[in-house]
Amino acid sequence: MTQRILLMSSSRKDNLGYLEHAGEQIHTLLRREPRKVLFVPFAGVTFSFDTYEGMVKPVFETLGYALESIHHSADPLRAVEQAEAIAVGGGNTFALLKRMYDAGIVDAIRARVRAGTPYVGWSAGSNVACPTIRTTNDMPIVQPPSLRALGLVPFQINPHFISGKPAGHNGESREERLAEFLHINAPEQVFALPEGSALFSDGTRGTVLGERHALWFPAEGKVETIREGEIFPLSQITGPAGMQDWPGFAA
Repeated sequence: MTQRILLMSSSRKDNLGYLEHAGEQIHTLLRREPRKVLFVPFAGVTFSFDTYEGMVKPVFETLGYALESIHHSADPLRAVEQAEAIAVGGGNTFALLKRMYDAGIVDAIRARVRAGTPYVGWSAGSNVACPTIRTTNDMPIVQPPSLRALGLVPFQINPHFISGKPAGHNGESREERLAEFLHINAPEQVFALPEGSALFSDGTRGTVLGERHALWFPAEGKVETIREGEIFPLSQITGPAGMQDWPGFAA
C-alpha cells in the first residue's frame, strides 16, 4: 500500500497567514478528493484545543476538506481507526507526543498511515513523524513515556531550520546543535526543512516541496542541498539502526 505523507516545516512562511503558503502542498497530499480530516491539536499549550481547531478548520474548509478535532471524540482510538486523513499541528513536540501516548493513539496512527491514510504534519506534527523526537527545537516541558514517535519516515527531521545565528546571540547555531546530534548518534543523519518547505513521501521516495529546498546533513561538518522538486529514495538518509525491531514498529 502506497503511503501519502506530507511533513511541513511550519504553519507560516514569511508574512503570509496561517497555512496560507501550504494550499498546494495539502492538495498534493489529499488530491482535491472529498475527505474528512481528523485533526490532532495536542501540541497546543497556551491556547485551548477549541481555539486551535478554530485556526485550522477554516483553512482546510477553504481548500475543500472537512475537518474535526480529535478532542471532541469520546473514543480517540476509534476516531483514528475511522479517519479518512490525519492532520497533526505544531506547537510543543514533547506535549504532543505525551498526549498522543496518553490517548493511546501512537500505534494506531502509525498503522493507519502505513495502510495508506494520508497524514499531514507541520512543525511538531512533522517531528513526531520521525523515528524519535530527538531533533525537535522545543523545550521538554513535559516528559513523554518515550522519545520514540511514529516512524512514518525512517530518519530524523529538523523543522524551522535557519542557518547561522542573529547578531548578539552567543548560544549554539542550528548547525552546531545538529553537529552535536550527528557526533553522538553517528552514523545517523538529519534532513532539515527551512520555513515554507516540506517533504512529501509515498513511504519509499521523498520529494521536496516549496521554494526553499531542503538540507541533508550526512555527517558532522557536511551538508548537501536537496532541491525543490527533486525525488530521492528515503533510504538515502540514514536513520536509527534496527528501527524495524522496536516494539510497535514491525512492518
